[in-house]
Amino acid sequence: MVSEIGLGLAAIGRPGYITLGRDRDLGLERGEEGMRRRAHALLDAARALGIVYFDAARSYGRAEEFLASWLDKRGLGRDDVVVGSKWGYRYTAGWQVGAEVNEIKDHSAASFRRQIGETTALLGDRLRLYQIHSATLESGVLDDAAVIAALGSLRDSGVAVGLSVSGPRQAGTVRKALAVRRNGGCLFQTVQATWNLLEPSVARALEEARDAGLGVIVKEALANGRLVDRGEGSEPAAPRPLLQVAARLGATADVVAIAAALAQPWRSVVLSGAVTPAQLAANVSASALRLTPGDLAELGTVAEPPERYWATRAALPWS
Repeated sequence: MVSEIGLGLAAIGRPGYITLGRDRDLGLERGEEGMRRRAHALLDAARALGIVYFDAARSYGRAEEFLASWLDKRGLGRDDVVVGSKWGYRYTAGWQVGAEVNEIKDHSAASFRRQIGETTALLGDRLRLYQIHSATLESGVLDDAAVIAALGSLRDSGVAVGLSVSGPRQAGTVRKALAVRRNGGCLFQTVQATWNLLEPSVARALEEARDAGLGVIVKEALANGRLVDRGEGSEPAAPRPLLQVAARLGATADVVAIAAALAQPWRSVVLSGAVTPAQLAANVSASALRLTPGDLAELGTVAEPPERYWATRAALPWS
């Protein structure tokens, strides 16, 4: 069992990421030690708020290292927190915000062997879940017998295995993963997918995954900042129906958007991508907000065609 809100470290483990407004949230202090202090403060806040699931990846800069040093500093072990990480992308930005290439995909078995070694060197037996990072139908990773065998061996060793998915064909990737069998059941124990009010197209496939016994982790519930109201002059503005529901409920847009993700009956964990303790506290407060069927229907009107959503996401600036 894990907390219904988890903390994703994509935006706090490296100096640049694609969350809108992140430049204002973090300011100019982007050195490694400064980011480490920020990460530790955010992790302390998460622990105080009851969060026990933490999500990292090899390509999140120093995220695994920051998490490991915080766990060491606080004396926390395998029984105190649930740590998930991911393999399949390599960080290439060299701690630069404006790097031409920030990460490179490699879903080969050789990449898995190298990266599981790097991850366990940092996290040791505190690693509870290891996921394919952004599996797609096009990458062929779910058809690679060597990768599947390696993941099966990892699962046999006591580490759960899962996959994260992305892109307009998320649903197809989830369904293909459900067909990957081992010992009479699905190889994968979790799936992590982008679901938010703008991009809900994967919902039915996630329901199927939950019915098959997988844990379902929701990422990007705030659409990389597009579902946050930063006030007059924010760019782009949060969708009007979201702002209207938030005003009616006396809440902020981000809280309502997180609450909508929490309201999905198939979800296990919804990740917060906060970079400040105040943002994290707001995200966690969504657990207390109950949306009516009418609220959810109104919020459902903001959905975009998946192709448009993913094209917009691909064009977001690193900051």
